[in-house]
Amino acid sequence: MKWNAELYDSKHEFVSQYGKALLAELDLAPGQVILDLGCGTGKLSGDLASAGTAVIGVDSSPEMVEKARSSHPALEFIVADATKLPFCDRFDIIFSNAVFHWIPDQAALLSSVFRALKPGGILLCEFGGERNTRRILDAFREEFQALGRPFQNPFFYPSTGTYRKLLQSHGFEIEFVRDFDRPTPLTDGPQGLRNWLNQFYASSLSLLSPQEQELLFSRVEARLRPELWDGSQWVADYRRIQAKARKPAQP
Repeated sequence: MKWNAELYDSKHEFVSQYGKALLAELDLAPGQVILDLGCGTGKLSGDLASAGTAVIGVDSSPEMVEKARSSHPALEFIVADATKLPFCDRFDIIFSNAVFHWIPDQAALLSSVFRALKPGGILLCEFGGERNTRRILDAFREEFQALGRPFQNPFFYPSTGTYRKLLQSHGFEIEFVRDFDRPTPLTDGPQGLRNWLNQFYASSLSLLSPQEQELLFSRVEARLRPELWDGSQWVADYRRIQAKARKPAQP
């Protein structure tokens, strides 16, 4: 999917703002080497680097990496596939916010992350969990299919039990895997839901004409208004997973 870095920064700043809270789970110290996996426009990379750590940001989107490089010229950013990271025993910490749910091949992802961590290194990640944005997803899927188009869900939203087993099967020692509801206000008032759909369902929307997109947006908004419109803004039905796990130290 081609990402709109400007739209992401201007309309979806809540992604990085919520990620800041996750940083509290890390004991950052000078000299640590950290990978910001799925760094986007680099906002959290800068926060990670503020403790005197050496941070590398990785994203699969050239548009995001270009924006990150311009915003944080002192840091290193590269375009890379998270399932094929070009690192081995390199990082004390791999941090990832709002990324893992975009990657269907979780086996390849976790193998890649495990290989890139130093022995004793930590993975800390947050992403969409089971039932994340279920109301939006159901409404979008059904109205998209009503236009005669087959819908493919781009997201991986696991339960905590499923993700715990995945981590363990790839060699990780688990500190915690937890999930929680996070109702998330969308910026820009009445346009908030359309902005969100334009960003996160861009691949599906690219198959529709402008007229079909307008019809789809109107139908989805009408369906969701009784549940997700609070009178002044849309509030997305987010549910998140947080996981912290460690690559075993060498004996």
